[in-house]
Amino acid sequence: MFTGIITGVGRVTAVHPLGASAAHGKRLTILAPPGYLDDVGLGDSIALNGACMTVTTFSPQSGEFTVDISAESLDKTSGLDRPGPINLEKALRAHDRLGGHIVSGHVDGIGHVTRFEQVGESWDLRVMAPLALAKYLAYKGSITVNGVSLTVNRVVDSSDGCECHINLIPHTVDNTALGSLRVGSSVNLEIDLIARYCERMLNLQTPA
Repeated sequence: MFTGIITGVGRVTAVHPLGASAAHGKRLTILAPPGYLDDVGLGDSIALNGACMTVTTFSPQSGEFTVDISAESLDKTSGLDRPGPINLEKALRAHDRLGGHIVSGHVDGIGHVTRFEQVGESWDLRVMAPLALAKYLAYKGSITVNGVSLTVNRVVDSSDGCECHINLIPHTVDNTALGSLRVGSSVNLEIDLIARYCERMLNLQTPA
């Protein structure tokens, strides 16, 4: 479980196939910020751009750790199959502040950036979410974009999906990997956990 408050920006430095076929996953080597791994152990969960992964090896001295990603996870996420900057968040502890919102680390869909421009001191980020996620997105509701807990300022529905308008303050741009986004970039999306459960409860039909 996570909160969507990024605790470090790392970099995928190497991607190694775990086999020769499309059914095989990949092993990622990630370089974390200095000191980031000091309280990490084998088997710990770290979210990479919002996708919960398990630490398989780590070295506090070098600042590197590895995770193995299945072919299924690679198919359902974006940005985890190539070198580049990546948002990191360690799993929530029972006594931690819930600074963002409840995030499971399970990606619900892949969105695409339709606008990313500076407006005043902030940034206007717009993401087209898949049509299947539209019913979970609401004005002033929460959404996770590449692991970052964000507030939806506006939703615009269309036949292609739901465009979410999000305001990013300079601190968020400077302290996450969202600053590297461009129009057309693919992003991992996770809807609000409470919305998911509400939809299930309201639409469950008990078999006769």
